[in-house]
Amino acid sequence: MEKLQTTATVLIVPGLRDHVAEHWQTLLASRLAKVRSVPPLQVDGLCCNARVEAIQRELEQIDGPVLLVAHSAGVLMVAHWAARYRRPIKGALLAAPPDLDADWPAHYPSPSSLAEKGWSPLPPMPLPFPSIVAASSNDPLASYAAAGVLAGRWGSELVNLGAVGHLNPASGFGPWPLAEALIRRMDSAHL
Repeated sequence: MEKLQTTATVLIVPGLRDHVAEHWQTLLASRLAKVRSVPPLQVDGLCCNARVEAIQRELEQIDGPVLLVAHSAGVLMVAHWAARYRRPIKGALLAAPPDLDADWPAHYPSPSSLAEKGWSPLPPMPLPFPSIVAASSNDPLASYAAAGVLAGRWGSELVNLGAVGHLNPASGFGPWPLAEALIRRMDSAHL
């Protein structure tokens, strides 16, 4: 199968579960010609600062334009990274951002436990690069309205994915073809 060619290197920023073989991000990475992924943390995986530093280390290894592709808590990591570092980013696809003010299902870390690890409050400013927030109408970690508030705060385009849960294997998602279309659109934008 021919790899998807992009002018920018795509940096995959996974959520708290890091890399899952059946996840759309992992499958997407195998389809891209120019791709890197933020590696799993070997220490406290819930530490926001450690995850932000891992993004920065990967970005330091990339020459040229970059597209960020983040899922779930990875979206929040991107927001924290953007508040701390400056580097030209061509665009960001931010899928299924969690709401740190919501009550999450029992098998997820609690928003209060994440707050203790530096996840909240989220930086209040717009992102300094174009971005798309892709959100579900029935995500157990964030209502569509909450995702819309984040998109507004960040200056992002909001895309309604419909009822896709948390857009992960537990919600029945492996491949997510729309991700490739959104990446192609951002990659071809002349900004």
